[in-house]
Amino acid sequence: MFLVFNKQKIYTYLVSIIIVVILFCMTGTLTENKESIETASTNEKFLPIYKVQTEGNKVALTMNCAWNAEDIDKILEVLEENNVKITFFMVGDWIEKYPEAVKKIHDAGHEIGTHSDTHPHVNNLSYEENVEEIENSNDKIENITGTRTNLYRTPYGEYNQTVIKAAQDKGYYTIQWSLDTLDYTGLTGEEMWNRIKDKIGSGDIILMHNGTEHTADSLDKIIKNIKEKNLEVVKISEMIYKDNYTIDVNGTQKRN
Repeated sequence: MFLVFNKQKIYTYLVSIIIVVILFCMTGTLTENKESIETASTNEKFLPIYKVQTEGNKVALTMNCAWNAEDIDKILEVLEENNVKITFFMVGDWIEKYPEAVKKIHDAGHEIGTHSDTHPHVNNLSYEENVEEIENSNDKIENITGTRTNLYRTPYGEYNQTVIKAAQDKGYYTIQWSLDTLDYTGLTGEEMWNRIKDKIGSGDIILMHNGTEHTADSLDKIIKNIKEKNLEVVKISEMIYKDNYTIDVNGTQKRN
């Protein structure tokens, strides 16, 4: 009788130990799963828009404004003659120096985005400093045009998680480019077009700059060549998706 009791007791102990071990393992697995989920959420990659997957035959022409304003009248004249509206990304310092140029661009029906306030290396800035760069420049845009923008282009094309999140949290779409004319290097219009003519297609975002040697006198040729490819030149806001979209690893914005 004594023996039987001890066997039962030992059996009970063994079962209890096995149950405890199983529960411990399950708890560990759940904790690991939770940590994996939290890590995945923390590691979400924020990306700017380089290009748009669009059904329409259109490209967005963008112009960065950071140097001088001597060619603005000529640029606006060419845009008017070709009946196109584009997006100008302006640095806050430039806006302060050339408020009349800002007003002319706005009054002509073109779109204005911010290109930061002081054109710093934003990857070196904190979240709060990035927000300040964007919002301060937008304040200057609003003071002249009466409207605020939700488009942002980072200086030097730099970005990291902090930079994009700062913009995103404040409701901005961060816009890069898929085609660079390299106009700021002194290329002629023909050289600029040769750079992009075999690459250009629907959804591309083209980068140009005012204040360069040949941008103003090349713009007419570039626009006409784009149109000959059966592509419409539009503003950024007329091409990007405002909601229900994803951005793939190549920076292409797609409708969900």
